[in-house]
Amino acid sequence: MSNRHEVRVPDLGDFADVEIVEVMVAVGDHVSAEDPLITLETDKAAMEVPSTGEGKIVELPVATGMRVSEGDLVVVVETSADAAVEAAEESAPTVEQEAPAAPAATAGPVQVLVPDIGDFPEAEIIEVQAKAGDQISVDDPLITLETDKAAMDVPSTISGKILSVAVEVGQSVGQGALILEVEADASQAAAPAPAATARPAATSAPAPATAPAASSPAATPAPAGKLPPINEKTFGKAHASPSVRKFARELGVNLGDVKATGQKGRVLKEDVKAFVKSVLSGQSGAPGGGSALPPLPEVDFEKFGEIEVKPLSRIQKISGPRLHASWLNYPHVTQHDEADLTDLEARRQKLKGAALEQGVRLTPLAFIIKAAVLALQEFPVFNTSLTADGKGLVHKKYFHLGFAADTPNGLVVPVIRHVDKKDVMTIATELGELSEKARDGKLTAEQMQGGTFTVSSLGGIGGTLFTPIINPPEVAILGAGRAKMQPVWNGKEFEPRLMQPLSLSYDHRVIDGATGVRFTTFLGQMLADVDRLMLG
Repeated sequence: MSNRHEVRVPDLGDFADVEIVEVMVAVGDHVSAEDPLITLETDKAAMEVPSTGEGKIVELPVATGMRVSEGDLVVVVETSADAAVEAAEESAPTVEQEAPAAPAATAGPVQVLVPDIGDFPEAEIIEVQAKAGDQISVDDPLITLETDKAAMDVPSTISGKILSVAVEVGQSVGQGALILEVEADASQAAAPAPAATARPAATSAPAPATAPAASSPAATPAPAGKLPPINEKTFGKAHASPSVRKFARELGVNLGDVKATGQKGRVLKEDVKAFVKSVLSGQSGAPGGGSALPPLPEVDFEKFGEIEVKPLSRIQKISGPRLHASWLNYPHVTQHDEADLTDLEARRQKLKGAALEQGVRLTPLAFIIKAAVLALQEFPVFNTSLTADGKGLVHKKYFHLGFAADTPNGLVVPVIRHVDKKDVMTIATELGELSEKARDGKLTAEQMQGGTFTVSSLGGIGGTLFTPIINPPEVAILGAGRAKMQPVWNGKEFEPRLMQPLSLSYDHRVIDGATGVRFTTFLGQMLADVDRLMLG
């Protein structure tokens, strides 16, 4: 007797409609659990989809180049596990007491490990959804991992009772790291785990949460006792793990209305439950208070002429909500200034040829980053972050500077680490290497994490002054436009000087205007004194 087992695309976090770049199996192949079947690629990472069962592939409905989303069928695997169980039962039909012994022989402690997480060597655990003693099933979420670009649930590959949990919130883990140990159910030897399907998010919490909506008389008389409809725009922008999103949809909760209490403004399952409870009890939980932003009306552009709707790039979809959140939550102030680069540019032109012989493009940005780190050391408040409760400042003893890199898919921010310990030539070398990786989409999570200050240079394109948006959780960002020759009065006459426009945006909760001006003044002094800059 054989059993057919469907393997489907697992939860992909915030990604959907992902391209298949490689199919690693064919019809007739024999696969084991965790064998890679296909490789999916987003704009930021590649990830393998492993088999969740063992057997022979009898159907393969996917091909390279296809785009798939969570729940789409990958392969159908034919197993013979049922026959093995039947044979075991027939061998001892008269000894009823021995029946449990057969499964017990196959059941036992099983380790559940972190699967392949694409190009990211490590990811931070932001939520642990299971504990010792819990009974879990296949595809139940165990932990939620987060990189700078996405969050993903790690599901269980086996059902049984959790013996021990080896991880905790805040820990960084990589592929192969132990998550927990499970006392596997005896049925695991009989049949492979079923394919992931829509299921209740939990066994104890949802029932009481949803019951009042159906039966409580308090839920119907007043609008306050009725959940507002889901708004897909605000739902999608909410910061939550895939399992919480699924839980919210099952309850009909719009995540955009839920107050987040998790790390980094993340909506937790407890937040969703609290929201439902407050709405059903008649408390104000839905939007409509004075602090809520009024929604913009949707415009029918077609009535004015022909249109074409094109999807945003992956990077735009991810960075857009972050920029919006920064603009809404940070009281931005932008200080504009100019720096004299005349002597610096003359020195750069002298060094440019020697640098090119070493394969290094010595751009003005390398000097600006070096000057910025000297300014950060002089004014350390710019190298801080507000604590989560907004009542303290985290002073960082390291200086990791990010720089905005323009790529075909959108803007990314690679990070140069320990800039205070590097000279201009080393900074220029890393600028080139990271920029190339950014254009090729090969930056790792580590190369985009840990920044304490960001520089956004548009000088290579043009422009003068602008208002760069702070990159949370940093408190300031420096913008640089295109330098140009201007007449500058030296006390006796006008002389041509190469002037660099600078735009410093900062969080006014942390930095006042006087400190902002002092920072840009010092920065200008460093850029004007190239000898000091090269020695700094």
